[in-house]
Order: sequence, then C-alpha cells, then structure tokens
Amino acid sequence: MTYDIVIIGAGPIGLACGLEAKKKNLNYIIIEKGVLVNSLYHYPANMTFFSTSEKLEIDGIPFISKNAKPTKQEALEYYRRVATSNALNINLFESVENVDKIKNTFEVKTSKTTHKAKNIIVATGFYDIPNKLDIPGEELEKVFHYYNDPHYYINQDVVVVGASNSAVDAALEIYRKGGRVTMIIRGDDIGKRVKYWVRPDIVNRINEGSITAHYNAELTEIHQDKVIFKDENGQKQSLKNDFVVALTGYQPNFEFLEKLGIKLSSQQKKIPEYNPQTMKTNIEGIYLAGVICGGMETHKWFIENSRIHAKMIIEDIL
Repeated sequence: MTYDIVIIGAGPIGLACGLEAKKKNLNYIIIEKGVLVNSLYHYPANMTFFSTSEKLEIDGIPFISKNAKPTKQEALEYYRRVATSNALNINLFESVENVDKIKNTFEVKTSKTTHKAKNIIVATGFYDIPNKLDIPGEELEKVFHYYNDPHYYINQDVVVVGASNSAVDAALEIYRKGGRVTMIIRGDDIGKRVKYWVRPDIVNRINEGSITAHYNAELTEIHQDKVIFKDENGQKQSLKNDFVVALTGYQPNFEFLEKLGIKLSSQQKKIPEYNPQTMKTNIEGIYLAGVICGGMETHKWFIENSRIHAKMIIEDIL
C-alpha cells in the first residue's frame, strides 16, 4: 500500500502530525527508531520542564500535572496516553535507512521493511548527536555526553562541562548526592536561558564554594585520573577527576537531511531550507516539523511553539 504520509519521529511533534493526519482521514504511519517520545525518554530522570503543562499539550488534549511545570515522568505518561487512546499508527524500534523518490512516490527503507508514501514529514528532533569536545581522552569510558541520575556520581570528583539548563541541573543534583563538582564554563557567566527558579540556586552554590566554577575556561585533555583545562588567563591547570559530564548541547542529524536532498544554510548554522508558511522543504513532498527546523539553533523551536507545524503541514498536503 502507499501511505499519504510517512512521519519520521514519534516525539511530541511527530505525534501531533499523526493526530492531525488521522483527523483529516489521511493514511499515515509514524516510524520511530527507539521508544515512544525517544528523546524525552533519555532526558535526565529528575528533569522538570521549563514550559507549563498546557504549553506541552498537543491537539488540545488536556495535560494535567501535579505542579504547573510537569516532570519528565508526567510527560512520558501524557504522550503515551495520547498515542494509545487515539490508536495512532506507530512502528517503534524501526530506523530509517534510506529514502528514494520514484516519480511521485517515496520509498522509505527501514530496518524492518519498506514503506511507500506520497509525502514525508521529518520530525526527528535534535537530541541524538552530542556536540563533541574534540579533545584527547574524550573516548574514555569516564566521559558522558548524556546525564541521567546523580546516584552514579556519589563521592566522586566530577567535572561538568557547560552552563546550560542540563549542565546546571546535573551540577546541582550531583553536588546534593555527595559528588565533588567542578564546572568548566567557556563564557563569563551561567547561561542566560537557565530556568529562572534554578539560576539563584546554582549562583549561590558557586558563591559559597559548594560547587567550583571556572569561567572563561576550556577543557583541553582528559586522562584516566585527571583533566587538563585552560583557565581564564590561558594557563593550563590540572584537576583530579573521576568522571566528566560534557553537556555541551546536541544537534540534528544533518547527514540524514542532506541524504534526502534538503539544502542547508551556512556551515555554522545549518538551517534547512523550508517554506515557513507550509513547512515544505526544497524537495517536493518532504516537510519539516519541530526543533529540526532550527538547524544548529536548537533553542529556537521547542514543543510549545512548534505544535502548530502539524496543522500547517496537513493543510498544505490537503
């Protein structure tokens, strides 16, 4: 059979596209390489969203949370119920390997089968590929680019690289579980987008000396028992170390976009080409939805301001 739409990615925006397609009686399938809302599933265990629950709702389905800002577990349960109660057509643990276009039909080859479709929506997010430090020792087992639970770091010397929300959350949680935390921060302050109710906490912990922070600093080498970094004066410093948690951001799978034939802007920003009125790319029949639209500027699009992409795309397809 030939679907009207193959949706790649079963995150919140991919689900929103599926809901909209179903309402309009379009034949669709959602393909996800991992679990349902895979990126969200891999967020830190104790994460609280910046957005309020109503801003995370899709298709007007109420999201009721205990507090105004829901937790990761509440969000996982919400999106699971949305998917199951609406009987969305989703194939999980099925990764896309190749896409060919023959006349007006796409052939989407996956790890399990081949799907044919008239249109494709790419809603794959940006959480799969970490921004690497590209320094000696980064391949060591002690280095992590994802953070889950602070219990792992009890009584350990931990370097947290970065000053974003994820880095700040990790630093505070590890400190409170008894880890000895040092933050290596490239800029001269904690990130401006850090959650407003968390920022005073990290600033106070740094000021009182509970967490050490080196500003205008850069990690240069990682060894089994230590790290080397340049301080604000450009001098190399050595620091005893057990683990490095490098939370320096993530990026979309640009290689996949280029394989589809989607044009990207400058090498630095890599913003994919699309029509902001329809979300259609330079390839007829291929659309983008969600955070992937921002290229390297992953802070521009998130759930609450890209939910509208679903209606825009389905209207254009119709």
